[in-house]
Amino acid sequence: MRFAVLSTANIARVVIPAVRAAGHEVVAVGSREATRARAFAEETDVPRAYGSYAAALDDEDVQAVYNPTPNALHAEWTREAADRGLPVLCEKPLASDAAEAAALGAYCEDRVTLMEAFMYRYHPRTERAAAIVDDWDVRGVEATFQFPLPDREDVRLDPDLAGGALMDVGCYAVNVARLTLGDPDRVSGHTHDGRASGVDTHAAGTLAYDDGTLARVSCSFDTRDVQRYRVEAADGLLTAEEAFVPRGDDGVAVDYAVDGREVRETFDPVDQYRLQVEHFVDCVESGGRPRTDARDAARTLAVIDALKRSAECGETVVVEYPDDAGVE
Repeated sequence: MRFAVLSTANIARVVIPAVRAAGHEVVAVGSREATRARAFAEETDVPRAYGSYAAALDDEDVQAVYNPTPNALHAEWTREAADRGLPVLCEKPLASDAAEAAALGAYCEDRVTLMEAFMYRYHPRTERAAAIVDDWDVRGVEATFQFPLPDREDVRLDPDLAGGALMDVGCYAVNVARLTLGDPDRVSGHTHDGRASGVDTHAAGTLAYDDGTLARVSCSFDTRDVQRYRVEAADGLLTAEEAFVPRGDDGVAVDYAVDGREVRETFDPVDQYRLQVEHFVDCVESGGRPRTDARDAARTLAVIDALKRSAECGETVVVEYPDDAGVE
């Protein structure tokens, strides 16, 4: 399959090799600046560079699109690709809010495959962790993703581009809480803008469920690199370090204790981005529904939206999930 990449975002430098490792090609890159597109194409060995996203989509060789544009542009350019009949692998979060994600899923439903690029969900450890806790009586989850973001000009600090720590890395913590515990009923959120940027650079929240279970999530651009989750059950405990973007070359582990047993399962190094691309292409070719589809994306964003509302009003708020009808 031949891909076009929209934008010269740093994450594209990771995904382009993954596309190739999966046996596919990247034939075009589009940027809002032609000089930037040409420099990026030369650096990443992409044959054609275009000075607009639209021109890249109009390349006759293109069969699929990888969309790592800034968050606020995800929906617009995914629709543009869908209008051309091109399936889209779109970076997370899929849209600026839950309503936009749901509408985007409905728009693409009968047109093209749309998948949110939540690469950690395709790592064998994540799949195994979800299977381990599937029959547990889970009572709580803790999840955090934090890293220092020193560049004050980074697009992730731009409120006009739907930036903020909750959108960038908080979505991982919320997503893994939903994966292991389900969709919360209410949330209480707290945010802080440590850069006077207009977006949250540090956030934390509690996700509450009607049966009394709780999840605690946190994220930050202001602290050292930490990424982990912990799942607590009546007779079980599971933990994962380097949970979303493993840094080492020697694999990762999941540790759990249940029924008096303590177990460590290890996983050889894998390219979770390649596995993500493979799942996307399989869904395009088979017509199957991606594991990280627009419905899942919209429900993660619904929780993030609620955390923001709670932080603004200083009260616990009910999560308002979009209508699932017609959502991919």
